[in-house]
Amino acid sequence: MITPPYLKKGDTIAITCPAGFMLKERVKTCVDTLKKQGYKVIVGKTVGGKSKTYFSGTDNERMVELQSFLDNKNIKAILCGRGGYGTGRIIDKLNFTKLIQHPKWVIGFSDITILHSHIVSNYNIATLHAPMAAAFANDAHNPENVITLLNALKGEKSNYKIKPYTLNKLGEAKGKLIGGNLALLANAIGTVSGINTKNAILFIEDIGEQLYAVDRMMYQLKRTGKLKNLAALIVGDFTDIQNTDKPFGKTIYEIINDIVAEYNYPVCYNFPVGHGNENRALKVGVRYTLTVNKSGVELIEN
Repeated sequence: MITPPYLKKGDTIAITCPAGFMLKERVKTCVDTLKKQGYKVIVGKTVGGKSKTYFSGTDNERMVELQSFLDNKNIKAILCGRGGYGTGRIIDKLNFTKLIQHPKWVIGFSDITILHSHIVSNYNIATLHAPMAAAFANDAHNPENVITLLNALKGEKSNYKIKPYTLNKLGEAKGKLIGGNLALLANAIGTVSGINTKNAILFIEDIGEQLYAVDRMMYQLKRTGKLKNLAALIVGDFTDIQNTDKPFGKTIYEIINDIVAEYNYPVCYNFPVGHGNENRALKVGVRYTLTVNKSGVELIEN
C-alpha cells in the first residue's frame, strides 16, 4: 500500500465538490482554518457553482475539475466539500495515471466512499475518510473531528479509544482498514470500484436509511462473501435511521449483530465515524490494530 506524502506548511490543498451542491459560504471556515495551519488553498469552481440542479455542476464539470486536481502534482491533497450523491456518475471517466505517479491524499466520506474504495482497490494508494470542508464550521460539528483530520494530514498516527458496548464481540485483529458508507459499499459490489475484504478490518456507517434497507445491504455483503473472511468489523454511526409503519422488530445494531453472529472475528459498535457529531479521521488502506475487550475498544494505526 502506497501512503501519499504527509503535508507540510506551504503545501496546497484543493477543495472540490464532485457530488452534491454546496454554498460557497460554507467553505469559509475551512479555508481560514487550513490557511492558519500554513497551507495554501485552492477553491474549485464547483464549490458554490451556478448549477440549478442537485449537483454542484454537470457531470462533465465535476469530472474535469476533479481530474485537474488529480493531475496537478503541486496539489498535495484534495478535500471534498460535501457528499450527497453524484461521485459514482463520474468515477469511470476519471484517469488516475497522474495520481499513481504523484500520490496525494483524497479526503471525504459519505458519497466519497466510492473514491476511497476505487483508489485503494485498484491502485493501492491510501486515502483519508474524514470530515469534509462543510464540517469545519464550529457550530455544525464536533471540532475534535477536524483536529483528527489535520493531525492525519501531518502524519500523526491515530489511536482511538472508546467505551465498551453490550453487543461487542471480543478479540484482537490486525489488518488493512477499508470501508465507509454502507450503501456505497453495497452499490459498488460487482463493479471495478468494489472492495476486497479478505483479512481486512471493515468499517461501516450510514444515514437516512430504513431498517429493512440496512438489513438488505448487509445481506448483500454477506451473500457476496464480503463479511466471511474479515479480520474484524467496526460499526460506526447509523444516523437518522427510520422504521416502517409495521416495526421491523430489531434495532440497527441488533440487525448487524445477527447477520455477523456466525463469524469469529471481533466486532465493535458505536465507533465515532459517520454522519453524527463524532466522525474521526481514518486512513483507508493503512494497517491498524483493533482490540475489543471488556474495558473498551482501541483502534491503533500501525
